[in-house]
Amino acid sequence: MIPDSTVLAEAAETAPSDARALRRQAFVVVAREAFFEHGYGETAMSSIASEVGGSKTTLWSYFPSKQDLFAAVVDDIVERYAAALTIELDDAEPVEPALRRFGNAMMATILAPSIVALHRVVIGEARRFPELGELFYARGSRRGKERLAGFVAAAMADGRLRQGDPMVAARQFASMCQSGCFQESLLGIDQGRCADRIAQDVDTALDSFMRAWAPDPVELGG
Repeated sequence: MIPDSTVLAEAAETAPSDARALRRQAFVVVAREAFFEHGYGETAMSSIASEVGGSKTTLWSYFPSKQDLFAAVVDDIVERYAAALTIELDDAEPVEPALRRFGNAMMATILAPSIVALHRVVIGEARRFPELGELFYARGSRRGKERLAGFVAAAMADGRLRQGDPMVAARQFASMCQSGCFQESLLGIDQGRCADRIAQDVDTALDSFMRAWAPDPVELGG
């Protein structure tokens, strides 16, 4: 577990000056490290309260349950690395540059150490606590895919992509982007070199995506 002074210093840097918000952030920071080190099931609310300094009653006044605290940790991490969730996509721009930009932003986001660690926690606890996966997906991955699906739908509507289910297409592109170094990173393989391969993974995914979803010549000809 990281020292109290480090926890409070990080909280001071990231939280508003309001004392209650500062204390809430301290709980979130300590909980994040505990979840990463011990997993969700083995992390006790009492140990988090003790690490920050205070009683479980105080912690419960901020987070009524461990799941609420985990949700706050997820939100905190997602907001720190939310480039792929907030990237601007002009519905009228050319498909390939837009998808390449989105893919690179998404990969840079999900390869952040905190996101990788969070994935591992959720996967490791999925059988015992399936609600964690639902929570993590709703707050992170689904938001990005919904944004991408909106762009894909516009491209399908005006003929830049062939007709189909926009969400299916968005999921396919995201999955193909993640099929290389991200999968290896989750397993602890070649993490140091992964950043250098992001562009290659995205370009490979984009090539496969366009082979599947580019409009037929008949469609292009009107």
